Amino acid sequence: GGRCGYSAGLSLYQLAGFMQELGCVDGYNMDGGGSATMVFCGQVINLPTNGNYGYKERGVSDIVYIGY
Repeated sequence: GGRCGYSAGLSLYQLAGFMQELGCVDGYNMDGGGSATMVFCGQVINLPTNGNYGYKERGVSDIVYIGY
């Protein structure tokens, strides 16, 4: 799991610099690894992995919720 060539993302240092360039004062980094689950209109729209247990959601302590 984790980083792969087609979606390496930013290091925490790079993310901090990018956030500063945008004028952000505070930022929050959430794990976006293989266990991250994206839900839209009540449906899981990505393929979260649960390690060696296949693809399914896994309970985590962080959430970003955007209501509409």
